[in-house]
Amino acid sequence: MDREPGLSVRLKLTLSYAGFLMVAGGLLLAVVWVFLLRYVPEEIYFPEHSGWLRPGAPHVPDRTDLVRAFGPKVAAVLVVLLLFGLVGGWVLAGSMLAPLQRITNATRLAANGSLSHRIHLEGRQDEFRELADAFDTMLARIESHNAEQQRFAANASHELRTPLAITQTLLDVARSDPDRDPGELVDRLHFVNTRAIDLTEALLLLSRADQRSFDRDHVDLSLIAEEAAETLLPIAEKRGITIETSGDITPAVGSHALLLQLTTNLVHNAIVHNLPDQGTVWVTTRVHPRSVVLTVENTGQKLSPQLVSTLVEPFQRGTRRIRDDHAGAGLGLAIVKSIAQAHDGTLNLTRRAGGGLRVTVQLPAAPPPQPTVSGAEPGVRRPR
Repeated sequence: MDREPGLSVRLKLTLSYAGFLMVAGGLLLAVVWVFLLRYVPEEIYFPEHSGWLRPGAPHVPDRTDLVRAFGPKVAAVLVVLLLFGLVGGWVLAGSMLAPLQRITNATRLAANGSLSHRIHLEGRQDEFRELADAFDTMLARIESHNAEQQRFAANASHELRTPLAITQTLLDVARSDPDRDPGELVDRLHFVNTRAIDLTEALLLLSRADQRSFDRDHVDLSLIAEEAAETLLPIAEKRGITIETSGDITPAVGSHALLLQLTTNLVHNAIVHNLPDQGTVWVTTRVHPRSVVLTVENTGQKLSPQLVSTLVEPFQRGTRRIRDDHAGAGLGLAIVKSIAQAHDGTLNLTRRAGGGLRVTVQLPAAPPPQPTVSGAEPGVRRPR
C-alpha cells in the first residue's frame, strides 16, 4: 500500500519529549515569576534619614533590575532544555523503539517467505516483549500449518495420481487386447473410479471443515452416535464385530452433517482396524458441565506410541487393514481432527493396554435452554 511520507515515530517521540521538557521548564520559570518577582516593587522608596540615599550606599535592585538580570538566564535555560530534550529524547526514543525495529524486520522476513525466523526478544515482560512473543507464536503456528499443507498437497497429489495411473493402465491394456473381457475391465474401472471419487469428496469435506463454512444448530451427540453405529452395522456384522453404544443425552452446538461424518469416521476406523473375528467396538457419550465427550474404542492389535501419534496425519493408515471396498482414503482421522477443531473441540488418541485404540472427542456443551413464555424449554429431544 502506497502512503504519503511522514515523520518517523522516533522523531515524533523526540519532539514530544523536548516539547514536554520545554513546557515543564516554562511553567517552572512562570511559577518563579508569579510567586516571587511580582512581589518586588517597580521602584523602591527609601526615607531621607535611612541612609540608603547618601553617596556610596549599596544599590538595592528593583523589579526592573531583576527582570533585566532574569531574562537572559531564562533564555539560556530554555535553550539548554531544548537541546537536552532533543538529544535525550532521540536517544531515549531509539532505545524504546529498538524492539519494535526487530519485530518489523521479522515481519518483513515472514512476508518474504522466511517463516523459520524468530524474534526471541530478551528482557522482562512488557508490551513489546508480549507483542514479540505473540508474533513468535503466530509464526510457529503458520510455519507448522504451512508445512502440514505442503505435506497434505504432496500426499493428495500422490493419492489422486494413483487411481488415474491405474485407469490409464487399464485403458492401455484394453486397447492393446481387444479380445479381453470388457465386463472385468468395467468392474475394475468402476472400483478405481469409486476410490477416486471417495478421495475427492474426503478432500472437499476436509477443506470445508478447515474453513468452518457451516451452520451451527443444537444437536444431540448421543443420537448422532447411534445413527452412525446403525449405518455401519452391516459392515460390522460382515466382519463379525459387535458394536455397543451407551450414554446419556449430550447436547452440543454444531453441524449435524459434519458431526455425523466425524462419528462415522471414528466408528468405521474402529471396525476396519479390529480383530479378524469376534472384535468389539464401544461407542459412549458423556456430558460434563461445560463439555460433551464422545469416546470410540475398539479391540485390535497392540499399537506403538509412535504410530498412535501419527494417525491423525493425512493419508496415514494403520497396520493390518484389510483392503476391500471399505478401505478408505487415509483421511478419516484427519477429517475427524479438522471437524473437532472447527467446533472448538479437541481430539485425543490413546492406545488400549489389551490392544486397539481409544479415541476421545471433547466438544463444548450447548448452553442451557431458556424457558419460553409458555413455560416449555426448547432443546434436542429423542424421537419416540
